[in-house]
Amino acid sequence: MDRTFDELVAEADAAPMSGWDFSWLEGRATEERPSWRYSRLLHERLGTVDAALDLQTGGGEVLAAAPSLPRLLVATEGWPPNVAAATARLHPHGIALVAHDDESPLPFGDASFDLVTSRHPVVPRWAEIARVLRPGGAYLAQHVGPASVFELVELFLGPQPEDVRRGRDPQDEAAAARAAGLELVDLRAERLRIEFHDVGAVVWFLRKVVWMVPGFTVDAYRTELRDLHERIVADGPFVAHSARHLVELRR
Repeated sequence: MDRTFDELVAEADAAPMSGWDFSWLEGRATEERPSWRYSRLLHERLGTVDAALDLQTGGGEVLAAAPSLPRLLVATEGWPPNVAAATARLHPHGIALVAHDDESPLPFGDASFDLVTSRHPVVPRWAEIARVLRPGGAYLAQHVGPASVFELVELFLGPQPEDVRRGRDPQDEAAAARAAGLELVDLRAERLRIEFHDVGAVVWFLRKVVWMVPGFTVDAYRTELRDLHERIVADGPFVAHSARHLVELRR
């Protein structure tokens, strides 16, 4: 890597953040994918139901790639840049996009959907998911698990308390879902290797995934970023591990 710290950081800090597309990281970072291949599972399931709801759809990339869609398919999204991107991407496929803040009740009637899905929801709201599912309907999702990419988080924020590290624990989520009246069908968890090959990739990632290091800016963390740059130059890619779990529940 011949590019300087300042060049790498400036490029990443100026890169656009719209949508939920991570292609900017190609050649600069790698991440293992879960063995269950969530996109394939989702696409297969969408072709078997009459009405489906995708929560917190991001930029709509996963839904738009589905080869077969149900008669009714609705997606929700709350982050304004993603709302615009998802609307443009999904409407040509006949998929309705509803802007929703993810905190108020879902704007759908009881027992409206055969299938509710989500990829990396911020917080799954089990009572609302159970309410909008028809009897026998399913929730199929891939969630972020506990202490995901915390090697990077703790590099900037320091050691995190145990309750923070345990957040999003799949067993805790399963218990909360059962309390809301959902039956656990499948639960699988994996930790997956991530490599950041230059400090620009780290800057871009933390600008995109804003909850990792809240309030992250290059100026606020320039010292830590410079130390990380020197570490990568000397030792090779910075390695972290994401946590993912597949969950399927039935009403």
